[in-house]
Amino acid sequence: MTDELSEVFSALADPTRRAILARLADGSATVGDLAEPFALSLPTVSRHIAALEKAGLVRKIRRGQERVVELESARLRDAEEWIGEYRRFFESRFDALARHLGRGRPAGEIPEDPDV
Repeated sequence: MTDELSEVFSALADPTRRAILARLADGSATVGDLAEPFALSLPTVSRHIAALEKAGLVRKIRRGQERVVELESARLRDAEEWIGEYRRFFESRFDALARHLGRGRPAGEIPEDPDV
């Protein structure tokens, strides 16, 4: 699973690819439709889509003469689960820190400086 996660995070590291995924969250689209908002050539956008497809985040299907790209959510769920493990860890650490920092003043006391 780690190798698959590396592929997912590598694909998500690029802002153009994240924008393509955001567009596909609204529904499937042709490669041409996906390329439209970018100042990139069609072959460049196709390479971005290929990277997303290799990571398992999208799939291309043929509908007649068109190639349509659809979002595949399974790998995103895998990444979300992996991140969730660390989120729980850090949230528990932040809670412990808040408890520790709160020991120095009476309960309910609000500091005068809001940045403290």
